[in-house]
Amino acid sequence: MPKLQILPFIIAAQTDNDHLNPTPFHLDDETHYKFLKRLQANPNTSQRELAKALGISLGRTNFCLKAIIDKGWVKARNFKRSDNKLAYIYVLTPKGLRAKTKLTANYLKRKLQEYDALQREIEQMQREAALSSDMLQDKEHIREEKKSG
Repeated sequence: MPKLQILPFIIAAQTDNDHLNPTPFHLDDETHYKFLKRLQANPNTSQRELAKALGISLGRTNFCLKAIIDKGWVKARNFKRSDNKLAYIYVLTPKGLRAKTKLTANYLKRKLQEYDALQREIEQMQREAALSSDMLQDKEHIREEKKSG
């Protein structure tokens, strides 16, 4: 009898119907932050442009937009005087602006922690490289003394 494999699903949007629509996509804070930042900077961007700018698939972009719209962070409106009736403008709501502020602070905190960790790692590697260099020079000096001695 074949084994039944159960895959974990992560619910992205916090709605009353989340239990009815599980999804394998995970929207982390960084993704939310980048979406909100990009939409605030360019509200009339297309999903295709957004996907390209963020380096993700168009399907994932559509999913992410739906999730932040469902959260009430963004409203999507059709252009009234657009030749392209499928064109939308994405407007951050007050709730979205508050969320972006919080996400920005969390993102900055995490990046500063990563920076500090990277700086410590670089310093450790520099010490190791200097020690290795000193040891190599000492070995070469001893060889030269043996040759001349």
